[in-house]
Amino acid sequence: MTVVAAMLGLAENGRLPALSGLSLPPLVAAAGPSSIESVHRTRAPTDRQRWRAIVIHHSGSPLGTPQSIAADHVNRLHLTGLGYHFVIGNGRGIQDGEIYVAYRWLDQLPGAHTAGKDADWYNRHSIGICLVGDGRRHPFTESQLRRLVQLVRSLAREYDIPADRILLHSDLVETSDPGPLFPAAAFRAQIASTR
Repeated sequence: MTVVAAMLGLAENGRLPALSGLSLPPLVAAAGPSSIESVHRTRAPTDRQRWRAIVIHHSGSPLGTPQSIAADHVNRLHLTGLGYHFVIGNGRGIQDGEIYVAYRWLDQLPGAHTAGKDADWYNRHSIGICLVGDGRRHPFTESQLRRLVQLVRSLAREYDIPADRILLHSDLVETSDPGPLFPAAAFRAQIASTR
């Protein structure tokens, strides 16, 4: 609820963080392999050596949009905008399975998504993906998880990221992110089976 309140407060003051990303609706992704591959068409040239890991997060709220998450990051974390590279919707804010490609990815900027002693390295060299939802209280949707696997497979293949560098935020720091209801074993098995 604090994310929604923060967004409404910012909207009243006219200070919503700028978003200049793009969305891949769920139906586009079902059209074939080229649709998910569009995430590799960035505004800035990609540095294949930079991206060495992927870190999975949740928004910690049952609903959300890229705008509301960005507003929370601005208000609570004092960032200049959305800290993740990608956001995947659950149907409660953005479409179930919709992938939002954020400006940090399009402009090939470091993330602001990982905490802990190695946060600086992970924010500079890992791709941050956020699932809208709270994995401490509710399972993620099948569409979200399917799209997450598609996105992670594509990024891992393109940037030669091994399965052991595809991590949950809780693998890096003591946190419940993305939560105990995230199907970690099944996700890891799906990722490992495509390498």
